[in-house]
Amino acid sequence: MKKNIIANTKKEGERAERLAEHFLTTKGLRKLARNYSCRFGEIDLIMQDGDSIVFIEVRARKSCQYGGAIASITYGKQQKIIHAARHFLMVKNIAEKYPLRFDVVSFDGEPPKLNWIKDAFSVN
Repeated sequence: MKKNIIANTKKEGERAERLAEHFLTTKGLRKLARNYSCRFGEIDLIMQDGDSIVFIEVRARKSCQYGGAIASITYGKQQKIIHAARHFLMVKNIAEKYPLRFDVVSFDGEPPKLNWIKDAFSVN
């Protein structure tokens, strides 16, 4: 039973990431990477918006209880994303001279409502 719950959650997460990617592409962003993983953590989507490199966390929650999807992105999770972003920039030899942005795309409720938060958190 527990294995099925995990499998369903993973499928729902992948679906949310695909929907977020499609939505952001329609807004003019260009995909650089998806599910970038390193020892520091994972980044759901990495996209380019004009000159900016955008690191995107995608979250989905069927219930808005306890603050919904956005509230689940803790300070610790933000730090993991920031460290993984630095790793991505280093590995891809992308200078940090480009503006960086950390966005969140959340899906809350049933049916899910998409919410895109630009600059959801910062390095500082």
